[in-house]
Amino acid sequence: MVFYTCYNYVVLERIDKEVVIMLKNVKGLDINYIVEGEGEPVIVLHGWGANINTVLPIVNILKDRYKVYALDLPGFGESEEPKEPISSFEYAKIVKDFIVDEGIEKASFIGHSFGGKLSIIMGSKYPDMVNKIVLIDSAGLIPKRGIDYYVKVYSFKSLRFIYKNFFFWLKDDKRMERFYKKFGSTDYRDSSGVMRKILVIVVNENLKDLLKDIKAPTLIIWGDEDTDTPLYMAKTMEKEIKDSGLVVLEGAGHYSYLDDYYTFRAVINAFFNGR
Repeated sequence: MVFYTCYNYVVLERIDKEVVIMLKNVKGLDINYIVEGEGEPVIVLHGWGANINTVLPIVNILKDRYKVYALDLPGFGESEEPKEPISSFEYAKIVKDFIVDEGIEKASFIGHSFGGKLSIIMGSKYPDMVNKIVLIDSAGLIPKRGIDYYVKVYSFKSLRFIYKNFFFWLKDDKRMERFYKKFGSTDYRDSSGVMRKILVIVVNENLKDLLKDIKAPTLIIWGDEDTDTPLYMAKTMEKEIKDSGLVVLEGAGHYSYLDDYYTFRAVINAFFNGR
């Protein structure tokens, strides 16, 4: 029995054989990935700040019937960082180039959070390459911004001004690094260099207009207590994607597939068994 740990979650899954880690160079970037099973291809994409390990429980659901790939997206896990800031669309292009290099003409996509965002782009921009899509607590929509958001932004900018102008005994880079570690978002604090610049780009992208272009059957799975990508985003996606259905996991958060893994597994099996 092997324990897969993801932040505060632990999921138990039995592995019959050792997972083999592989490396592929895609457009000048070394991409770390695994492939398990045989059959029609399924691509599993993790969220921001995560890696292959966090989606292994999903891989294990399907690997007895499908050929399942899981990638460390560029800049995460063991994959190489992009050499310069890129957008989500360029991330999706890297995924596309990866599957083409694998000789895959058409695949199903399962994406959590940022991986869901890339799955939306794949489904809308490259529909002929997409069989089915599963979006799990997916990113891709700009959050609703009320007065609390603007108060927070104004406070953040005011504090940044103070740090830039009053902590004069620190060098500029050390001064601002200290500021962002104290006041920046968790993702921003945990990022650095080019990945921090990429984060700024991707969080400001809105994919709502792309949803109507998705032709593949799409399953949307969401935790009703998700505070990172709230449930109203799932309902928007269900409304805009023509052939879609929403399953809400009660009591689950942003990692809904781990919070209620056994219900999640039953839903995924039903969706893929129907082919």
